Amino acid sequence: MSQFLSEEWLAGVNSTLAATPFDGERTLIVVLDIVDAPARGPHALTLTLTSAGSRVDVGDHVGADVLISLAYNDAGAVVSGNSDSASLLRQGRVKVRGDVNALVDATAALQAILGTREAPAT
Repeated sequence: MSQFLSEEWLAGVNSTLAATPFDGERTLIVVLDIVDAPARGPHALTLTLTSAGSRVDVGDHVGADVLISLAYNDAGAVVSGNSDSASLLRQGRVKVRGDVNALVDATAALQAILGTREAPAT
């Protein structure tokens, strides 16, 4: 298992996304803003979903359909399976801006990113 947000982790996520079909009618761009990520790693991830293929890249995108902001430890808790995004959203610890329908359409890909993987180092 690779370290959350490491190059190996990103490669694994992209491998999973390549095997996760997206049948949406349009390209969706979702930015995960990790507001207090360590200086040594990425602070944002851009998830691009197309019918031709999906991937996650380091950095943000000004044309995102939806922006999801959460703390590094909360993201790590979801990734490790110690928490779930719905609970964090209800607690106000996840902020969502933009097209909520895009978020619903991107659920499977987001689960691929936030599936069970190693928690962040603290």
